[in-house]
Amino acid sequence: MILFVFWLLGIALIVAQTTLLQLFPVWLGRPDFVFVLVAFAGYRFAWIPGIILVFTLGWVMDVVAGIHLGFYPLLCLLTFSLLKVTTTNSSIKESTYQIPLVGASYFIMQMFFYFVYSLTLPEVLPEWSWGETTRRTALIVVVAAPLFLLFNSLFEYLQKRRRRSTPHRRRPRRSL
Repeated sequence: MILFVFWLLGIALIVAQTTLLQLFPVWLGRPDFVFVLVAFAGYRFAWIPGIILVFTLGWVMDVVAGIHLGFYPLLCLLTFSLLKVTTTNSSIKESTYQIPLVGASYFIMQMFFYFVYSLTLPEVLPEWSWGETTRRTALIVVVAAPLFLLFNSLFEYLQKRRRRSTPHRRRPRRSL
């Protein structure tokens, strides 16, 4: 149930990102909502449901708006795995590192995929811009804070609802 609701939310974010945000001026920026959802999944979802969610959303995003097929699902899977491994069994309070780690992972993934693109498609690659990459990373960090609050409240609501819907098991009475 939780996986399905977040998958529908991801589809809605993909629609908003590929249609509504394209109407905004370029100088204002176009945040990557799906990346923020992938980062949230890295923090909250278990491995298998998270991989299913992340891969399917990455695949849909790749089909809808991808220029070079296969790169966006790979980006989503790598981000999910990086965040999952980094934050598993962390002794630091979650709220302390979540948003900064989203920004750091976005920046690292941008650098990694620029390197991959430079090896595979050097003729169509624009020149690297530290300023542009830093601006996009800052935009992701700013957008991630309210989205994480929304995603977290939805996740907790769905968990509470699932707990309430499962009946409690009664222990059988022992006869004396």
